[in-house]
Amino acid sequence: MSLTRKSRVVASVGAVLLGVTYLYACAPTTKTSGIGNVGDAAARTYVAPGSYDEFYFFASGGFSGQVAVYGLPSGRLLKVIPVFSQNAENGYGYNVETKAMLNSSWGLIPWDDSHHPSLSMTGGEHDGRWLFINANNTPRFARIDLKSFETVETLELPNTGGNHGSPYTTENSEYVISATRFSVPIPQKDVGFDKFADEFKGTISFVKADEFGKMDLAFQILVPGFNYDLGRPGKGPSHGWVFFTSYNTEQAHTKLEVNASKNDKDYIAAVNWKAAEACVAAGKAKTWPTRYAHNVYNDSTHSASTEFKTSVKVLDPKDCEGTVYFLPTPKSPHGVDVDPTGEYIVGGGKLATVIPVHSFSKMQTAITEKKFDSEAYGIPVINYDATMYCEVQNPGLGPLHNEFDAQGNAYTSVFISSEIVKWSLKDCVVSDRVPTYYSIGHLSVMGGDTKTPYGKYVVAMNKITKDRYLPTGPELAHSAQLYDISGPKMKLLLDFPTIGEPHYAQAILASKIKGEQVRFYKLADNHHPYVARSEQETGVSRSGKTVHVKITAIRSHFAPDNIEGVQVGDTVLVHVTNLEQDWDVPHGLAAMGSFSDAEVLVMPGQTRTLTWVAKYPGVYPFYCTDFCSALHQEMSGYVRVAPTGSMVALSATTSPNTQLARLAASAQTPPPAPKAPSAPSGR
Repeated sequence: MSLTRKSRVVASVGAVLLGVTYLYACAPTTKTSGIGNVGDAAARTYVAPGSYDEFYFFASGGFSGQVAVYGLPSGRLLKVIPVFSQNAENGYGYNVETKAMLNSSWGLIPWDDSHHPSLSMTGGEHDGRWLFINANNTPRFARIDLKSFETVETLELPNTGGNHGSPYTTENSEYVISATRFSVPIPQKDVGFDKFADEFKGTISFVKADEFGKMDLAFQILVPGFNYDLGRPGKGPSHGWVFFTSYNTEQAHTKLEVNASKNDKDYIAAVNWKAAEACVAAGKAKTWPTRYAHNVYNDSTHSASTEFKTSVKVLDPKDCEGTVYFLPTPKSPHGVDVDPTGEYIVGGGKLATVIPVHSFSKMQTAITEKKFDSEAYGIPVINYDATMYCEVQNPGLGPLHNEFDAQGNAYTSVFISSEIVKWSLKDCVVSDRVPTYYSIGHLSVMGGDTKTPYGKYVVAMNKITKDRYLPTGPELAHSAQLYDISGPKMKLLLDFPTIGEPHYAQAILASKIKGEQVRFYKLADNHHPYVARSEQETGVSRSGKTVHVKITAIRSHFAPDNIEGVQVGDTVLVHVTNLEQDWDVPHGLAAMGSFSDAEVLVMPGQTRTLTWVAKYPGVYPFYCTDFCSALHQEMSGYVRVAPTGSMVALSATTSPNTQLARLAASAQTPPPAPKAPSAPSGR
């Protein structure tokens, strides 16, 4: 064998061994790989029975369209909050009272794709009032009230093709901000793809959301037709700015995995929203006609309603100098994050070999000194070196997102090499890395987007589960992993499964909101049009082919529970008021053959409506679906359906058996309710 050939063989074998070594280093050696002391990890995540977790952890549900609430460090699922998808478990989006929350200019949309929760802010800190979340598919925002853990407001975003880069809450909740994922013709019209560069545009939307029930699309900024991915508002010195990554600066419209990955650098759009706000106030924006839905849930009527808006103010950066700048950023950037000081703007290039860190102060100097390399559709492109604070070397393969602790450290999720990388903002040097299982997407440090992060833990939200849990057929639960970051080295503490596909998540100290929870709704404050505040206010009435039944629910009976005079073809609206005035005593109602509705789950003091269509003659049961007492099985009733045109009188009565059960229940003295901490009984 020639020396040259020997050299080739040795080189090939060396490359193979190097590859095997790398793969082995990245692969878990045992199921407890990365945990260290298993007993210590178990103790750190153990929450004793009757004790509470330290953090609420709000995770997007991804393709479930909802928000999941977990306790940390235990990883226990506490609640799924219905937001953008109908939820048969409690009737959200099915019943009369909540259907309107899903209204849009397209009609009722029963599903969406939720990605990025964002907690309301005061002074750059989580204030515990609200949680905002985006709908990616049919562009919308939602507001969740953190006193009730219910969706109370949704707002559609016009002139937007996909609402991925959304929502981002400014330092004092002045705005919740969004950018379009897909550029589209704006306003919409039939345009050939050969005119993409000229006709397709994006928008950045600014929604006023600092008052309950009053989300308002204040204005939109028109931007070039790229794909805008993710964003972060500034804080401290950079407050008044917001930063969005963009990719596909090639403006490709087919085979994007190739054609949108050609440029070595794409852009972070740096947007001076205070300057834009001033230009809008000065009349420099144009009013465009459009149509979009604003849906608000009213606590007084326990019902949602829809208002359709018909215009929006659109600002072209050409009419407002100094509003938008582009920061070149390698390569196909996905995430952009701002550190707690507000000075550093960190990009996450999916195809980059470094983590670029821009300096806000250097950016300001570059703007003043006009260190521009070019323009993109009239927007200045700042020189890359002029804004660069540092490039973090050897970050792993596929850096995506960054979060921060209060000690000057950044944590980066790295997708391809499945790891979290810890590095210092001071010297931009990697100090630790830990494997994730597997293919991490977003990550979340406790309070990692605030001025003073809580730190303590980081959660990896992984895209692939494989062998982490018991198999459940072809679809597996997504994997989240909790790491301790309190010391110099990260330590894996816990795996826990999640619903849907979590993208981003945020955590808040439980102490900020647990004492403010609504425990029940006061009956006296219930102004639903069909409320029955006592059994004496119940009854039945007919309007053409529609029958309204007002009934009450209390442990352990409905009143009335025998309904007669309904005819085939009637639509029966059963309005159920829960008379309980105690914490954690909901009642449910379901009726046989309710094909157009789900059950209703009615909180104490609330009224909900079940829609039931009488299709066939006969006698049909209804019952309580939520166990409430020893006589829960007895909590039921009947609807009698007569043939069309029959002479059976319309009536609603309480059966003798129910009356006897009521007397028996009233003769027993119920145990006293546990004394709850001082908190409002209603909103």
